[in-house]
Amino acid sequence: MTTGTRETQVNSSPAVAANAEGEEIEVLESIDILPVASEDYDPENSGFISTERFRDLLMAHGSELDPHKLEVLLALADGSADGKICYQDFVNLLLCPHRKKRRTENKDRFRGGCQTYKNMSNKRSNSFRRAILQGSRQLKGCSLRDEAGLGLPQRLVRHVAYETLPREVDRKWYFDSYTYCPPPWLILAITIAEVAVFMHYGFQLERLVLQVSSPSFLKSPLPYHPQLRAQTWRYLSYIFMHTGIEHLSLNMAMQLLVGVPLEMVHGALRIGLVYLCGVLAGSLAVSVTDMTAPVVGSSGGVYALVSAHLANVVMNWSGMKCQFKLFRMAMALVCMSVEFGRAVWLRFYPPAFPPCPNPSFVAHLGGVAVGLTLGVVVLQNYEQRLQEQSLFWIFFFVYSLFVLCAVFWNIFAYSLLDVRLPPPP
Repeated sequence: MTTGTRETQVNSSPAVAANAEGEEIEVLESIDILPVASEDYDPENSGFISTERFRDLLMAHGSELDPHKLEVLLALADGSADGKICYQDFVNLLLCPHRKKRRTENKDRFRGGCQTYKNMSNKRSNSFRRAILQGSRQLKGCSLRDEAGLGLPQRLVRHVAYETLPREVDRKWYFDSYTYCPPPWLILAITIAEVAVFMHYGFQLERLVLQVSSPSFLKSPLPYHPQLRAQTWRYLSYIFMHTGIEHLSLNMAMQLLVGVPLEMVHGALRIGLVYLCGVLAGSLAVSVTDMTAPVVGSSGGVYALVSAHLANVVMNWSGMKCQFKLFRMAMALVCMSVEFGRAVWLRFYPPAFPPCPNPSFVAHLGGVAVGLTLGVVVLQNYEQRLQEQSLFWIFFFVYSLFVLCAVFWNIFAYSLLDVRLPPPP
């Protein structure tokens, strides 16, 4: 072992984060406190350390660690059935991908005894979660709700943790590791773009309510139209057009109230995956089941996020500690029902410019289907690598198969069924 980077010598359990994201993960302040040289705790270079030595280290230095992280470390030791834990698991628990290493004063101090680890993350998986949940002792210490003296940003992070995470260990882990860099930019950027596009067409069409009744509404290059389905960007770009301010307002409220907290916890990549899969599933579902109708609005992506979150709350009802959860869940369902009912009414309302029908409501159902399958798996596996979850691959395969079938349907079915399509806008 050199003073450089310690090479991983075993395939550690999933608490070890080894996803190659290419960015350097710097050492948390606590690693400046704990001596983690492997010669002392793993003299045989087996990649494992005994729980006795692990406990000795915690007893000697645990008072200097963050109390929340100490609880997780103790639970990991108690959950080990074979008397040993992976050395790399221990190291990763001392790392955080968002906090910076103390600079020059610690560099010289630990140059000979501590290591700087690269290309790691603190992603965990089911075996690590079982070690936490099957520990023989109860996690001690007060809950996050009992902590006082927190600033406004910390209180917001704590609020988001209780809104989205069902386990106290995960809530504490998230509270300790989250920073606002990067901020939840994805949902905010999409919402700002939707508002900007709506205002642009509002001034251009000279109306804000029921813009869909304007003869120029569908002439935009953004909405999905069955006659223009060969323009593949329309399967995604339709989210930036809305039928009116009432449509935009409901979607924007649900998108911000649910999407921003979820992005703060799960990250832009995961939430973006669920959102875009819902958007694409919505337009493809319309092209298969409501073949003559256009599509506008971000309801496919919004309903994917909201339905995934509501399903996650129901599945972890006893663990979710958000306030007034029954009332708030009822209100969310009411908002979804009102927006969906408005879409159904508009679809069958006589169109202003026949024979082109009003926009379809089926995109909502496509989003719900994605949220209840792919979305639930993503939200259920906080801080765990999705590529190690078999259920994720099952649902992703089913989703990919649906997309493939829908593509062939769009290529061949319209001509084979001799569907009478409305004229292009």
